[in-house]
Amino acid sequence: MPDLKIDGLRRVLGGKAVLDGLDLSLGERASATVVGPSGSGKSTLLNLIGALDAADGGNIRLGDVSVTGLDGVAAERYRAKSVGFVFQEHHLLKHLTALENVLLPSLAAACAGSDRATARQRAEQLLADVGLADKAASYPATLSGGERQRVAVARAIHNGPSLLLCDEPTGNLDRDTGDRVMDLLLRTAAGCGASILLVTHNMEHARRADRVYEMRGGRLVDVGK
Repeated sequence: MPDLKIDGLRRVLGGKAVLDGLDLSLGERASATVVGPSGSGKSTLLNLIGALDAADGGNIRLGDVSVTGLDGVAAERYRAKSVGFVFQEHHLLKHLTALENVLLPSLAAACAGSDRATARQRAEQLLADVGLADKAASYPATLSGGERQRVAVARAIHNGPSLLLCDEPTGNLDRDTGDRVMDLLLRTAAGCGASILLVTHNMEHARRADRVYEMRGGRLVDVGK
């Protein structure tokens, strides 16, 4: 799995440098969390790494891919192949079943023929892995908050991403459910060999990663564990 390398990243919003020369290195199969107040640039950082937004300076590389130069179809391919997203809001499509939601990344990757059958088998296995084999045909409205987030985790890892980007994935959950989802994220990332970068306000969750960074003045400060 490739390393993530960020050098001198800059993003200006509303005339303010939200990210101002930010650096970060994240090795393969590594985990890191980012903490800091709301509005400090944590989500902006994830959006840039995921090629959902464009930087105003600096460089992001995931392996041999220069992420900061991607747009359009190239950005879509990068996200489909290399990145899995888990957000505070699960962003499941309400008109699709749990299984169909997990299958969405394979549709973005344009699977065809026998690949579709393989993708479906993998989606079914992932739902079983997150304890939701019996919910495959259920729609999001019939699932609990924790169940919906577990579907989102299964969807995020369906295509075997190199990197999981998680933005407050336990923020809308009660403590016990949030703890279980955090367990699931770390376990599934390790299981698929992915690195994980997670934004959270929960310091107990933050300290479970290999490294903890705090966003200060548009840069990341390593605060250890």
